[in-house]
Amino acid sequence: MPLLDVQGLTMAFAEKDLYDDASFTLEKGEHMGIVGQNGAGKSTLIKIITEQELPLKGDIKWQKNLKIGYLDQYADIADGMTLIDFLHTAYAELYTLNAQMNQLYTDYAESLDDKLLARAGRIQERLDAADFYNVDTEIERIITGLGLDDIGRDHEVAKMSGGQRSKIILAKLLLEEPDVILLDEPTNYLDTAHIQWLMDYLNGFNGAVMVISHDYDFLEAVTNCIINVAFGKITKYRGSFKQAMRQKDEREEFQQREFDKQQVVIEKAERFIKKNKAGSKSTMAKSREKMLKRMDRVDPPSTNVKARFEFPYENTGSQNALVVDRLSVGYNRPLLEPVTFSVTTNEKVGFQGFNGVGKSTLIKTILGLIPALGGEVNFSPSAKVNYFSQDLTWDNNRMTPLQIIQAKYEKLPQKAIRTKLAKCGLDQTNAMKPIGQLSGGEQTKVKLAMMEFVPSNFLIMDEPTNHLDDETKAALKEAILKFPGNAIVVSHETSFYTGLVDKTLDVEKLSLRPRAQDEQL
Repeated sequence: MPLLDVQGLTMAFAEKDLYDDASFTLEKGEHMGIVGQNGAGKSTLIKIITEQELPLKGDIKWQKNLKIGYLDQYADIADGMTLIDFLHTAYAELYTLNAQMNQLYTDYAESLDDKLLARAGRIQERLDAADFYNVDTEIERIITGLGLDDIGRDHEVAKMSGGQRSKIILAKLLLEEPDVILLDEPTNYLDTAHIQWLMDYLNGFNGAVMVISHDYDFLEAVTNCIINVAFGKITKYRGSFKQAMRQKDEREEFQQREFDKQQVVIEKAERFIKKNKAGSKSTMAKSREKMLKRMDRVDPPSTNVKARFEFPYENTGSQNALVVDRLSVGYNRPLLEPVTFSVTTNEKVGFQGFNGVGKSTLIKTILGLIPALGGEVNFSPSAKVNYFSQDLTWDNNRMTPLQIIQAKYEKLPQKAIRTKLAKCGLDQTNAMKPIGQLSGGEQTKVKLAMMEFVPSNFLIMDEPTNHLDDETKAALKEAILKFPGNAIVVSHETSFYTGLVDKTLDVEKLSLRPRAQDEQL
């Protein structure tokens, strides 16, 4: 019996169909990757199987008594709770049992009732079986593995950035040791070392896993089957990610051949019908009409909507586009050693280092969004900066992408906005949908589309690849490469850097590792 059995799943929003009579199973021991283009319905699928969304039709059956762990970035966490307090809630049941046991021992000391002692002994056995007395050791292992040391054990969850919050929720999920782990883009806020730790953890995990990710190297390392969500269908492939993609390509090639063969038959029959419908061969023509009506039509393999980006360039004659001299960055105290570097004409620079080290703070200080604690930043007088921030926050989540861009650029005609959104991979339906209902990848495309209305000679992009599918990342990389001016690019994906930047600044080596409460990244 499968751990999860999904049959006849149908789901749609407004004019967009996500799945139509789709089915798949999750078997014991399977580590399943979920792939598909932005907006295809991957995150919605997770919400449906965790009963956060109701499908239009379909049966979703979990095996009984399964403990399911879901990385819910919007979990309700009490105000004032610190990181270490939150992680201890993974063992809330054991702590409750421990308190009951201690109370029984206290009561026994007063009454000398042997029944109390026996009950306490039974609880003690349960705690020993659950390895309760090594809870702190396990918490420390997870803290170290996911790099939570850099956040700080006493850092309040309510004051954490979205990335930090995601990391601690992932940590709690792993501590709970569920039978099935459900992860949605778990690597977005992890640096290379901690991604490797998570890979090792999942590869040693005996339960089942379902993981959405656009990090294909990560999927290749941790999965043994893949489901592809595309064009109303969910197709399951066995094997690693690369093996699954080969199967997908072969399937589409076969489908294309069958479609082409059938089209030849259809065209030949239609010509015969047209020529002989009223002649002596009219009976044969009617027979072929019936044949065409009964024919099971082969659909051509659909192709993804391809995003294209082009950032408008405004020329500059300066040789020193940016000079940073002993810049000290931070809030109440410095986060990094003083930073010195320069960017010359048309040069592209990458910032690398683990999440939380201070890359975003450095970017914001260079841009003047955060006051510097010391040192200088000098852009060329002719520099025109176009900035992408990684936060997907909007003044009004109910506004549509069309309305958001129209409000910012009032003189732009709607047709120009629609055309730009379509070129960036956002169709008409999504252009008219509230921004809060779009996937993370679709919201990122809206932000990139907005950048295309700003002529500049210096791109500054802070984690632009978060949430993007592989095709869109490739299109973005190509656009930055073609951009004639300067660029500073922050990305946790090494593959995105390769062949893109002329030099890198390792921000991690400059880190002073401050207390997390001083670091608001």
